[in-house]
Amino acid sequence: MKNWLFLAGIAILPLFGQAQVNMGTLSEDERSRLEALGRAPSDTIPKTWLFGGKFTLNFSQTYLSNWAAGGQNSLAGTTFASMFSRYKKERNSWENTLDLAYGLLSQDDRSPIKTDDRIDFTSKYGYQSSNPKLYYSALFNFRTQFAPGFNIADGVEIGDPISDFMAPAFSIFSLGIDYKPNERFSAMVSPITAKATFVNIDRLAPEYGLDPGENARYEFGAFVKVAYTVDVVENVNWQTRIDLFSNYFENPQNVDVNWENLITMKINEWLSASIITQLIYDDDIIIGMQDAVIVNDVVVTPAISGGPRTQFKEVFSLGLSLKI
Repeated sequence: MKNWLFLAGIAILPLFGQAQVNMGTLSEDERSRLEALGRAPSDTIPKTWLFGGKFTLNFSQTYLSNWAAGGQNSLAGTTFASMFSRYKKERNSWENTLDLAYGLLSQDDRSPIKTDDRIDFTSKYGYQSSNPKLYYSALFNFRTQFAPGFNIADGVEIGDPISDFMAPAFSIFSLGIDYKPNERFSAMVSPITAKATFVNIDRLAPEYGLDPGENARYEFGAFVKVAYTVDVVENVNWQTRIDLFSNYFENPQNVDVNWENLITMKINEWLSASIITQLIYDDDIIIGMQDAVIVNDVVVTPAISGGPRTQFKEVFSLGLSLKI
């Protein structure tokens, strides 16, 4: 039950971050102050701050009784929130984005298992150069997940957690030049980038390129981030972004890749469909590594060393949608 309450909590989180002001109820003095801050709905006053986001909540349920064709009872839920805030004044620009996702699946009264889990925060500051399309920029990104993840066998979580909050977590801090010809496209190139990998569960450290007993690994290299958004057709929006990182001092030819896509399709005011994909390659992340199984001092199952793999995730959702 607490997992489903957690899912509901993530679902309503975006609703607490949006406040609206009724300009008609304000005094002239209060209205003047808001206009000075760029909060008034006037075409003649630039808005210093801009807030918004997208939110989806989806449930599916199947119940079968004496069903000749067979099948399983199931209950599934996913929620996704993508929120942003933007500041623009004179030559200063500050953009923040926060993506949250969580999903659960329960079959035949089994304990729910996790199907999606994501925390991704990015903050980017830019100072416009003499070229209005170029910004001297600093970027910070942080990624982790909310809850423990497990290997799954026959629809049941088995063994010890293979992930958890801050196990792993990734952060990037970079300095560079950001090319922004318009509001839809951005390409940042950074020759000065620090990347950190955190793993607060000691036994998982070797799976993320850390030595046994270490909880953090630091790298220095080059970073490229490209983001693009476009309305493909009416009521269909596509957002894509790709992050590339190369470590100067260790296998610089092995570039870390994180490529994300979000397609949202609006059906009506309250209903929408979305497709989210994410592709990750990091040669420091070892996939498929398993410890040996030993019974009475006899190796029943030998250890598996594993290796780097291309990771891919796709989530399709259809349900309640809210745009703020």
